[in-house]
Amino acid sequence: MAVTHHARHTITIDAPAQAVYAIIADAADWPRVFPPSVHVEQTPLGEGEEILQVWATANDEVKSWQSRRRLDPQALTIGFRQERSTAPATSMGGQWQIRPLSKARCEVVLLHDFTALDDAPENVEWINRALDHNSEAELGRMKSTAESAGQLGELLCTFEDRVRIEAPSAEVHAFLWRGEQWQERLPHVARVKLTEPQEDIQVLEMDTIARDGSRHTTESVRVSLGSSRIVYKQLRVPPLLTAHVGAWLLEESEGVTTAVARHTVVINPSSVTLLGPETTVAGARAFIRDALGTNSLATLRHAKEFTERSPAR
Repeated sequence: MAVTHHARHTITIDAPAQAVYAIIADAADWPRVFPPSVHVEQTPLGEGEEILQVWATANDEVKSWQSRRRLDPQALTIGFRQERSTAPATSMGGQWQIRPLSKARCEVVLLHDFTALDDAPENVEWINRALDHNSEAELGRMKSTAESAGQLGELLCTFEDRVRIEAPSAEVHAFLWRGEQWQERLPHVARVKLTEPQEDIQVLEMDTIARDGSRHTTESVRVSLGSSRIVYKQLRVPPLLTAHVGAWLLEESEGVTTAVARHTVVINPSSVTLLGPETTVAGARAFIRDALGTNSLATLRHAKEFTERSPAR
């Protein structure tokens, strides 16, 4: 009989318990909040239950699993159980507990229970190490997010650009997904290193060249969700940001594709002066909008040129 192992992680947060509960409940927003989370598909089932499909990093690997959650906003608890676990775990579940300490302070308890493949010590150690790293990262970022919630409206920035492409979405998707070819296809990409841990998952590291000639290195996890969507999360963000997630969205009608590049970023307010001693958060927002939008539009315009002159056209 498999041995069930347990883990417990806690943190105290200077924010109302209901506000912290809301952060945990909104799983679709986890990639912006929690460092390990790459993407979450959230499907309500009714009566407080839902299914989550989660992509996240664990011990520098990208994992994906499906969980069922039960939310209880009155008790301030959220229970979860993986329906399909990823090796070396053979089962995983647990519960979030939010305990009010006062009107403006609470304790968060994160409990896990799991079984490991063959109950091998190295598998148990791998899972415990991943739980320790991810749980501490999630709780730490949850604390900073909840305690700075009043500033989020100014620091959070979502924007998108779109290009009309006279080609099927599958061809546009192929151009965007084959990132290992971007060094030859995109002038602003100087170096690419791409690995595919699974068919629909990539880790993309690349150097991009800004208009001022400076070079910037980024590393992202990308997930392909059919031929109409590629979502990604930047694992290494520049000092100006604390989070950057995005998506390539493709909508086809009668052989014509509307391609959308969407970005969501959170500005690091302590770093805006890197752009100049007098720079404000508003100035940083404008700078980031221009820098990211310029590169995304360049990629989409090259996708347009490439696919529209394809021999199949």
